[in-house]
Amino acid sequence: MGVVIDTKKLFHILSVTPASQNIMLVGRHGVGKSEILSNFYESQGYKLVTLFLGQMSDPGDLIGLPRLTNERTEFVPPYWFPTDGQPIVLFLDELNRARPEILQTIMDLALNRKLAGRSLPEGSRIISAINEGDEYQLTMLDPALVSRFNIYYFCPTVDEWLLWAEQEGVDKRITSFIANEGTWLDGAEGQKNGIDTGLDKYPDRRAWKRVSDIISNIPELTDDDLDVIAGIVGAPAASRFYGSVTGKRVLSGAEVLNDFEAHNETLRKYLLHQLAMVNESIYRHLELAPSPKYANNLEAYFDFLVSIENKEAVAHFTHLFESGNYQKAVLFITQQAPGVFDKMGAFIAEL
Repeated sequence: MGVVIDTKKLFHILSVTPASQNIMLVGRHGVGKSEILSNFYESQGYKLVTLFLGQMSDPGDLIGLPRLTNERTEFVPPYWFPTDGQPIVLFLDELNRARPEILQTIMDLALNRKLAGRSLPEGSRIISAINEGDEYQLTMLDPALVSRFNIYYFCPTVDEWLLWAEQEGVDKRITSFIANEGTWLDGAEGQKNGIDTGLDKYPDRRAWKRVSDIISNIPELTDDDLDVIAGIVGAPAASRFYGSVTGKRVLSGAEVLNDFEAHNETLRKYLLHQLAMVNESIYRHLELAPSPKYANNLEAYFDFLVSIENKEAVAHFTHLFESGNYQKAVLFITQQAPGVFDKMGAFIAEL
């Protein structure tokens, strides 16, 4: 990990870095990079031009199209290229999702401020952003291109987002939830531990703002609203948020492991995403505090998953075992609850 900065430090870097030096921001999507840069530079009178390189299929999308003039070929300036001589801030988003041929075009731009022989106005700046994480489809960047940028890992703090959210009028139920459980601002807890839950929607800052836009006119949330929210921030985050607002929280792994029978009827009412949360909580608890007394309840819980014929929930429980993220929990199951281990093997064999 390189130099990690928050928004305050980013503003300082933008203020002191000469226009001739390029900046690269590394981080997750949805943390507000474009909006933060736009607000900063527009307040100083600069125009910010954002290009989503991952969406470009051909170098012509970046440099413009060729035409024949006086028996010479030249490129017509693309729509974004400044023709009034005023410096701009060029924000190259999704740099490491760009096609290799697009990256080759970026080389001359980053080094010489030129595009197809045409120079950017004096004083123009170039800032790029790349996504980091196994969940992205990424292009390996050429070291020669990377060397042309000052690189910073951009991680805005939860407090900075809460301040922005208050200014933007984000629903107070959301800001209260994030203030108490900030790990859900930029992703699910399981996702942060590298767990593939099989649920491909995760929360980010833009997503919480979209949730706010929807629920701000809904005084009392219902189960139907839970489905709406889950489509925006993902089922685990939606369930946790909904539980914090309505008091309908999902059982913890510790509760199930301590007394499965007491919670049997409640578990039978759970949907898949809620059972997935229980599965993850069980593995986390076994990872942190394994105890031989949990063995019988763990096997009873696994038998319950099989009995309700929810193959997705059983598959999710089994995947967590195989993920490699819970070594102590795996050791507990193989040594203290071998019956669960054998039944998982039987389940896999039947697939």
